[in-house]
Amino acid sequence: MAATPRRKLSTRGGAPAQERELRAQGKKTMRKLLDAAMTVLEKRGYHAARVDDIVKVARTSHGTFYLYFANKEDLFRALLTDVAEEVAALADTLGPIGPDEAGYRELREWLGRFSDLYVHYGPVIRAWTEAEMEGDDVGRMGEKVLTTVATTLVSRISESSDTENFDPQVAALGTVAMIERVHYYLLSRQIDVPRDDLLDTLATVLHVGVFGGARRRRRRSAS
Repeated sequence: MAATPRRKLSTRGGAPAQERELRAQGKKTMRKLLDAAMTVLEKRGYHAARVDDIVKVARTSHGTFYLYFANKEDLFRALLTDVAEEVAALADTLGPIGPDEAGYRELREWLGRFSDLYVHYGPVIRAWTEAEMEGDDVGRMGEKVLTTVATTLVSRISESSDTENFDPQVAALGTVAMIERVHYYLLSRQIDVPRDDLLDTLATVLHVGVFGGARRRRRRSAS
């Protein structure tokens, strides 16, 4: 089983922070602002979030904010860089997926790690979805994040499946879209499904439909 990627603390920061070397206290302050931004994004969304909201949650000043970030968009790019780095690390943990039980377990455990990452960065990913609708550079950054996962899936599908009758790239993009949308609906409370049921179902659908596995008996949740 591949190791779960370690969660990193961003030291990149925004444009002002990149112009100087940050000491330990500076990195801690910057991280506090990033975490506060995630709280604000979850409550207000990307467009309604303001720098004033972020500094209030972080219990710091506007002056301190602008030592590390040029504006709200600059801070969001730093958060999205966090997501991009962790998604790239996560993609690297996906091992070969065969049609047997071991292949199912590999896929199921990887989906669990994806789910953990998505839940942690849910406010950022939902904010990216808002930004992407406008087609700006923030949206394009978010698109690259999911492309990283799709690229890894293309390789796994190509090596694990009989691809004579389907295109691995299309299958990978469809897989990413399914995984991302299901989690989006879950976090936005448009569906109410126990986490294990969600992951079991996703793993089964993908293992059978994409990797040629046998259909499994559904595990019943405890009442």
